[in-house]
Amino acid sequence: MTHERFKSCISACDACALACGHCAGSCLAEGRADEMAECIKLDIDCAEACHFASGAMARGSSEAGTICRMCADLCDTCAQECEKHDAQHCKDCAAACRACAKECRAMASS
Repeated sequence: MTHERFKSCISACDACALACGHCAGSCLAEGRADEMAECIKLDIDCAEACHFASGAMARGSSEAGTICRMCADLCDTCAQECEKHDAQHCKDCAAACRACAKECRAMASS
């Protein structure tokens, strides 16, 4: 099956989407949405990109490499923003984003 070849990248994308969703929700719950707005927006964008990439790989899309390159770039941007903040959920999100970017770049270059 096509998706088995991309299993580690799909897992990284799914984990990153989960971490980004948690980070966005936590940022909103902390009551500082104004100062965390960029983080929240990037979390949402990154989660959507990760879902898109995971789905593309799962269905064997001919554009999976292109989508994963885009996802990797967005993961890097999200990680950079999350690394500016001290909250543990931001640190966890940044780590998941870095791991996903690495997996996506490896997948796209294979």
